[in-house]
Amino acid sequence: MFLIRDIMYCQPGKARPMVEKFKALARLTDKLGFARMRVMTDVSAERYWTVVAEFEVASLEEYTQQTRKSMELPEFQAAMAGYHDLIASGRREIYQLES
Repeated sequence: MFLIRDIMYCQPGKARPMVEKFKALARLTDKLGFARMRVMTDVSAERYWTVVAEFEVASLEEYTQQTRKSMELPEFQAAMAGYHDLIASGRREIYQLES
């Protein structure tokens, strides 16, 4: 199992719109039977206005397939339209779950 975290450092005051985009994605991934996404905001983090989307997959191949499929769907494209305007930077973390 792997844990995938997409960490977005939002522009000041833009965390809530990013949360709404991730929540829309979570609803879409649920409908498609993809891994369940959790959306989190910082209470205390490396930077202010941090939004994290996190999910687990059985394999990196599963993650790659889900990512490719989602990027082709107009619903995903619409949900994430304009998100670059909301973020200053971001990163992805991938962890192998040991227990």
